[in-house]
Amino acid sequence: MRDLDTIASGDRIDRGLDGGAWRLTYRGQSMLVVASHGMGWDHVSVSLKHRTPNWAEMEYVKRIFFEDHETAMQLHVPVDDHISIHPYCLHLWRPQGAKIPLPPSLMVGPKL
Repeated sequence: MRDLDTIASGDRIDRGLDGGAWRLTYRGQSMLVVASHGMGWDHVSVSLKHRTPNWAEMEYVKRIFFEDHETAMQLHVPVDDHISIHPYCLHLWRPQGAKIPLPPSLMVGPKL
């Protein structure tokens, strides 16, 4: 995860010991972004007021908060482990002490 004090996009709303909150705008859409890096995980949540963020919006936020060489993921946990506090929020996660395994690129598609 990038150093949160270097995030220059949008308006920083709050900054704490292991995270902060920003208001970002992408293609006219206002997004609330909360980022943290505690307990061995980098975490970014992205929410909009009236709908769930789309792929392009999540990718935009990922490029702002994570280094280009870092992989971040969205998780679909078992039903019993699912927690939802905000109806229009998605999360990006990256473990700090482990590399996220990736499938061979050929399984995703040809590199163009």
